[in-house]
Amino acid sequence: MAKQGENNIKLGVFVLTGLLVVMVAFYMIGSNTSMFGSSFKLKARFSNLSGLMEGNNVLFSGIQAGTVKSIEIINDTTIEVTMVINSKVSAYIHNNAEAAIGTDGLMGNKVINIQPEKINSPLAKDGDLLPAQKLTSMDAMLQTLSKTNNNIATISEALKTTVLRLDTSEIFKVLNDKTIGISIRASLKSINNASDNASEMTGGFNDIVGQIKRGKGAAGVLLTDTGFAGNLKTAMVKLRSASDNANKMTLQLNHDLAYGKGPLHALLRDSSISQRLNTSMENVQKGTDGFNQIVTALKHNFLVRGYFKTQEKKRLKDSVNRQAVK
Repeated sequence: MAKQGENNIKLGVFVLTGLLVVMVAFYMIGSNTSMFGSSFKLKARFSNLSGLMEGNNVLFSGIQAGTVKSIEIINDTTIEVTMVINSKVSAYIHNNAEAAIGTDGLMGNKVINIQPEKINSPLAKDGDLLPAQKLTSMDAMLQTLSKTNNNIATISEALKTTVLRLDTSEIFKVLNDKTIGISIRASLKSINNASDNASEMTGGFNDIVGQIKRGKGAAGVLLTDTGFAGNLKTAMVKLRSASDNANKMTLQLNHDLAYGKGPLHALLRDSSISQRLNTSMENVQKGTDGFNQIVTALKHNFLVRGYFKTQEKKRLKDSVNRQAVK
């Protein structure tokens, strides 16, 4: 009977030991702690864990590397996280690698991601403190998104009001008027033509100025030829002298007429001389008329009629010859 009780006690101890081993194994498996491999610790400090807890996974470049062992509050702005890292991964983690809190999947548990840097540095040692990367939490993102939505709503309402005002303003009527576009195109075409004409005129003026500088043309001769300028000056002096002489002659003539001197005064002021001149001109006119009558009578006289016909034929022949030469 005593032997049976001893066996029961041994069986109970064995079962309890087995249960304890199973529980420890489940704990180790659940916390992703290597039961047979070596590991070392790394630390990182964050201002906000965003729901990170002990036992959450630690990833290195997306690969399972360890678990979160402990969380300790240092002060009101700093929280220190201790991570247990598998020694198999320790050969690839440098002390400048950054630790950041992320999410396992879209809605999964929080994890710590260790991202390597491109700049070479010594490998991390047991107990090293890794630099933490500050990431925006989901709550902060949602708050920012909410503010952005409110701002967009305000801007949209203001834009709607502005568009409604513009739609009823005169400027849209101007823009919708098809004739204005035609007028603007015609105006622009006229401006373009005017610009081309102005360019041509400018080019012509430049050519004229260039020719004047080279002494070509009348203006160039006037502006560049010193000899011509001297001749022109001399001519102006002579012209002024001639003008002075003419002025003197005019004054002398007026004086002679006023005081009865010279033959011109006798011709213009003496009435008897004027009458005799008129009588002489009348006599000349009468003599000319009488001579014409005598010539006409001779043309009809049979004695000299042939002579006048011969002269008329000769005159007509000479006229025909002159016309042929022309």
